[in-house]
Amino acid sequence: MFEFIKGTIEFVGPEYIVIENNGIGYQISTPNPFIYSGKMNTMVTVYTYHYVREDIMALYGFETREEKRLFTKLLDVSGIGPKGALAILASGEVQQVVHAIENEDESFLVKFPGVGKKTARQMILDLKGKLQDIVPDYFPNLFNADKLPVHTETHNTALEEAILALKALGYSDKEIKKISPELRKEQLSTDQYIKKALQRLLK
Repeated sequence: MFEFIKGTIEFVGPEYIVIENNGIGYQISTPNPFIYSGKMNTMVTVYTYHYVREDIMALYGFETREEKRLFTKLLDVSGIGPKGALAILASGEVQQVVHAIENEDESFLVKFPGVGKKTARQMILDLKGKLQDIVPDYFPNLFNADKLPVHTETHNTALEEAILALKALGYSDKEIKKISPELRKEQLSTDQYIKKALQRLLK
């Protein structure tokens, strides 16, 4: 129904952002809302997926069409709903997820919230060999998971916001507590705390 929404960022929270377009505020759930923290009141384009079921109607949004395509593919897998698909995409590494599916890396996939061995196996069975349209460059070139950006931005409440976002994605207090000491040693933006936390949680 909506391919994308272009507007200004009016609100950023642990679970969703609000984009204003022609006087209407669209609440859009995204994998990592805090990537938009530095874009408040600026014009952005968010690629959207309109999710409709008997008991829910919601908008999910993504920075790229590739993320949106992977989200829709994940929804077709038995056992994965919108929240689970968002948690998988929150790592920000579409190619890493594709790499795991193509190489049948169940041990990597089960590290996402709500993904057990059965669901990981189902992801591989349903999606392996069907993701060329998402990251066509992956297939002739092996993905290098070590290419991760380094950022040094800081914010007083950045880590607290990151923890709220991780909880919204489904990670438990126990899981978050385990990696918190390492995160506290660094000064990062909320977005980068989330990405770093996900790197640790998925190891």
